[in-house]
Amino acid sequence: MKFSRTVQFNAVPEWSSYYIGYSNLKKLIHSLEADAATRLALGHHDAERISLIPHEESTAEYDAIFRRALDDELDKICRFYSEKERDSLAKLERLQKDIHDFHVRAGVDEASTSSGSSYTARRHSDVESVAIERREMVDKNGDTMSMDDYHEGDEQFSELSDLKITLKKRAIALYVSLSELRSYVQLNRTGFGKALKKYAKCIGREMSGNYVLDVVEQSYPFLHSTREALEEKIAEVASLYASISTQGDIGQAKLELRVHLREYVVWERNTVWREMMGIEKNIQGVGLTNQGLLVSSNPITDALEHKGILSQPPIVIYTRFGVIRLPRLLFNSTFAILAIVVAVFIALLTAPIFDQPEQQSCLAILIAASLLWATEVIPLFVTSILVPLLIIVFRAVRSDDVYHERLSAPDATKYIFAAMWTPVIMLLLGGFAIAAALSKYNIAKIIATWVLSNAGTQPRNVLLTTMFVAMFLSMWISNVAAPVLCLSIIQPLLRTQDTSSNFPKALILGIALASNVGGMASPIASPQNIIALQNMYPNPSWLAWFFIAVPVCITSILLIWLMMVVTLNPAKGAIITKIQRSNEKLNRTQIFVSAVTLLTIALWCVSRQVESIFGDMGVLAIIPLVVFFGTGLLTKEDFNNFMWTIIILAMGGIALGKAVSSSGLLDTIAIGIRSVVSGMGIYGVMVVFGSLILIIATFISHTVAALILLPIVAQVGQAMDDPRPNLLVMGAALLCSCAMGLPTSGFPNVTAICTTDDQGRPYLSVALFITRGVPASVLAYIVIITLGFGLMKIVGL
Repeated sequence: MKFSRTVQFNAVPEWSSYYIGYSNLKKLIHSLEADAATRLALGHHDAERISLIPHEESTAEYDAIFRRALDDELDKICRFYSEKERDSLAKLERLQKDIHDFHVRAGVDEASTSSGSSYTARRHSDVESVAIERREMVDKNGDTMSMDDYHEGDEQFSELSDLKITLKKRAIALYVSLSELRSYVQLNRTGFGKALKKYAKCIGREMSGNYVLDVVEQSYPFLHSTREALEEKIAEVASLYASISTQGDIGQAKLELRVHLREYVVWERNTVWREMMGIEKNIQGVGLTNQGLLVSSNPITDALEHKGILSQPPIVIYTRFGVIRLPRLLFNSTFAILAIVVAVFIALLTAPIFDQPEQQSCLAILIAASLLWATEVIPLFVTSILVPLLIIVFRAVRSDDVYHERLSAPDATKYIFAAMWTPVIMLLLGGFAIAAALSKYNIAKIIATWVLSNAGTQPRNVLLTTMFVAMFLSMWISNVAAPVLCLSIIQPLLRTQDTSSNFPKALILGIALASNVGGMASPIASPQNIIALQNMYPNPSWLAWFFIAVPVCITSILLIWLMMVVTLNPAKGAIITKIQRSNEKLNRTQIFVSAVTLLTIALWCVSRQVESIFGDMGVLAIIPLVVFFGTGLLTKEDFNNFMWTIIILAMGGIALGKAVSSSGLLDTIAIGIRSVVSGMGIYGVMVVFGSLILIIATFISHTVAALILLPIVAQVGQAMDDPRPNLLVMGAALLCSCAMGLPTSGFPNVTAICTTDDQGRPYLSVALFITRGVPASVLAYIVIITLGFGLMKIVGL
């Protein structure tokens, strides 16, 4: 969470204009950064000599400008603090005097109350004791003390009680005010440190002298003596409150007073999944049609809310039998699509296509689910939740024994839900945990910035390095999360570019395309790889996957980079500022997270060798989950921020695949396809199927394409004269990732097309994306069916 948000949520609303202007300081830093880059670009003809580190005269000028801004903020804070301190001290003196007078009137020994010690039975501070004594005097001396005297005492008790309540309220208000003043000092002290750190990061060097130690901490509000005096005043108010409320119990008084304090909002570093949730909201806010987005907005809700259909009058039809009023939503395109899907489903259920009713039901469910996933008329994960319901209600599964009897609804329920939770789902969760830990503790960003800081300043080299960083991150934190992290890293480069430059366009587009390609690189790099593992028997080892996928990814990225250099000319108008290497040293927590991650990956790579101990690589995925969450490195909130929609989508796909296989529909489809591809070798089948998969995955999401097509591909491969199901399944999974022709073809593309500059203008246009995305898809396709096919043959798939 950005520090400006911390100030926003923790500042006293009435004091908001008197806190450090962190946002303004950050804007000043960015303007100085841009000026430094412009000066250097104008002062050097050789791009290789350009560096973010400015000349000495420039840095001295920047130091002076930034120091003046810091001095202005510090002066504002000091004046406000002094004013508030004087006001609080005056209130404290008045409160001390009034409480002293109250104790005198109540007949309580002041010495015992001011010391904060416990009271004796004779020295109760409660005003009620005064009234009790007066009532006892009436009982014992009723003939000597008149009722008028008693009522006079009762009135005195009422006055004291009201006074006590007033004093308690004043003590509470003063305690809160002094505590907020303490928080004000702490927050501003942190703000100065953050601003100076930001300055050093963007300008490339720390400001001369230690401003915090030499200036800030020598100012009155930040002096150690001032802070100690403030703590003493807070303790004194607590003691005064105890004397009139808790019979001198300071601990109890502090507990009661703290109830009235505002909660201090502490923001932990975001995991990449939480940042993605914010991106989802931005995407939905601009109304982008997000095909392939796994957490999509609900089209039905959009139709009702954004178009105001519910508030519009109904459509009136006059007939000879009377007036018919129909809701306008029935004539909306979204509902029309939904109605068509339902009609197709009913037609397939009733049409005499197969002799076996379970195959008939399964075909209807398969087509309906595919249409719902492809059109996103309802969110993708909702369709996945609907799948097991339809399978059970329409009894679309059979027993696994030799009799293949159609299962009843209770038996189908046990069968389907047992199939939905597999080791592959645990592997997906383990990958999410690793991604969350690497992003939360800044490990992924440290590695990425270190690599990019060595990329030099040639635009084409920076572009290539950025693309390889995106690919590498996709291997370990998934290609769903990698573009989010990469775009945050290249912000210093984007801020310094001229509007006419093609370099930012090339960078953003390169990250998107490389992240798609990186989705092939490891079994946890993308959801479609997880689905592929579910359809491969036996599962390939991680080393075998790397042997195939890594050369394919590297070759594809080199070809795509060359295409972008030729067609986009990223060097035109580029002002390159070298990304600064992070000075942050790895702490013990980061080392521990890295060690657990490396251990898990190593075990995944040798999963075949440890199969007798752990059983499956999905069981190994439990290790990072238990370690990271068990030690508190990741919290319940981090767990809730996982992409659960991907989990549900995968589980729905597994359920559908199980039904298609169990019902016998998969065998029937495979027989039909085999007659079409008969006479074709395994290579010909891969080329034909690969082109179809590439086209389908371009228009629907990669994950949905894998859910629908991979079970069919596996069965076709199994039914061939030379059975190679694993080869076809892995090839199809890789081809799903390389479908990147449209801005909506996958999450990396959606993230890129939604990236805007400081004025809210998008860097990329749809036309630019299509004219580079389609050739990139074709290049990756060629690499997969040539180099990839050869490597798969070598490892024996």
